[in-house]
Amino acid sequence: MLIKKDSLEPKEYCGLFGITNNKQASWLTYLGLYAQQHRGQEACGIVVNNQGALSIHKDMGLVSDVFSEQVLGRLKGNMAVGHVRYSTTGSSVLKNSQPLLIDYANGSICIAHNGNLVNSLDLRQKLEKRGSIFQTTTDSELVIHLMAASNKRSLEDSLAYALKRVKGAYSLVLMNSNYLIGVRDAHGFRPLVLGKLGVSYCLASETCAFDLIGAKFVREIEPGEIVLINNQGVLKSIRPKELIVSHHSFCVFEHIYFSRPDSNVFGQTVHTVRRKLGAQLAKEHPVDADYVVPVPDSGYSAALGYSQESGIVLEMGIIRNHYVGRTFIQPAQDSRDMGVRVKFNILKDILKGKRIIIVDDSIVRGTTSKIRVRNLRKAGVKEVHLRISCPAHRFPCFYGIDFHRASELIANKYDNLEKIGKYLEVDSLGYLSLEGMLSCFKHPKDSYCSSCWTGKYPVRPEKRHSKFSLERSCCGQG
Repeated sequence: MLIKKDSLEPKEYCGLFGITNNKQASWLTYLGLYAQQHRGQEACGIVVNNQGALSIHKDMGLVSDVFSEQVLGRLKGNMAVGHVRYSTTGSSVLKNSQPLLIDYANGSICIAHNGNLVNSLDLRQKLEKRGSIFQTTTDSELVIHLMAASNKRSLEDSLAYALKRVKGAYSLVLMNSNYLIGVRDAHGFRPLVLGKLGVSYCLASETCAFDLIGAKFVREIEPGEIVLINNQGVLKSIRPKELIVSHHSFCVFEHIYFSRPDSNVFGQTVHTVRRKLGAQLAKEHPVDADYVVPVPDSGYSAALGYSQESGIVLEMGIIRNHYVGRTFIQPAQDSRDMGVRVKFNILKDILKGKRIIIVDDSIVRGTTSKIRVRNLRKAGVKEVHLRISCPAHRFPCFYGIDFHRASELIANKYDNLEKIGKYLEVDSLGYLSLEGMLSCFKHPKDSYCSSCWTGKYPVRPEKRHSKFSLERSCCGQG
């Protein structure tokens, strides 16, 4: 019997990479995706542009498994787009993996998408009634169909037409026979950055991709901006008036969990932000203990901040096995318990008889945290105090994180901290406050999306035939 990758944690978004005017485009795209593997471990793909002809290779699995030296050798061209995927909409099958390569009236075009559209079902129904035939069940394909339906002559006009009609979170990297294109939604939910390697421009979801290939970080693609780069490396930026909004909505979860600690996201190094979050958490929820113990890997930076602020020693009491694949053989034990133990091991000799503060980035459903606490008790830990470097998740996310229903969230099931702590079997529990969290960021507080904590959505999802549950219990709306 097989166990799938732990489905009880928040899932990664997707990772994008694109480069133009470089003879090693496919190889550099491979490296760019490899650096962003943490953003999606389900499928990956690369499209190359060889003198105007687009070709693709994609498959289910990790970047290092899907692309061999032989495969990359066949992907010739001086422009390329790549994508690593975790599905938030559309089933987990190869046809839904990206980039999507589509032929339409204006030639071949590919698209790679990070984010989630919230009006996709209504748009799809309207397009199908007009005769559109969809190849996939992903919302990303809608952008190309809208471009085809626009009757606009220029690429930038047809793209602006499409983007005016889609709603939600999207960073896009597209490519046709002449251009590499980067797009960020008007609210700026998802990161997208511009880099340069010699005379070659490149685009990525995170700056860590630039570090690996030796590219220089130039700037963020601005919310509502479309960047077009031709195959000679000439860049043009446009800001359609339809993509201008009064305020931004940067996704806080990029800093808390998703992005690599060495990336610069929304103008701040992720590790630095997480360390600040941990320090603020120590101020808000102090407790006497022997050790501060991080939950690997995204809890390390916050635990360091907590340790530095509290003066309590940081100890690596939980070790992560980084070589766990998507599946492994299940013995007779409970599958969820085994899934946690195969991924994390406890240093019993270090923690036995100790009072410890476990620092984690978040609790979503709570099942994994509960199993981890039980395993710590079995290891002889005297006291377990759990500290979370963000507020309690009480509301679903519609913009790309894989919790669509409030009923899935532990903080929505239990109406106070004491009940949550009792369920998790901890001696004490502390979440970082919303104000405390937002105080750690560079931009004004209203520049960040905090809807999964507040229930206040910058862009409301479609209500009719919605693939999401708005659930009256959490949002106060039907």
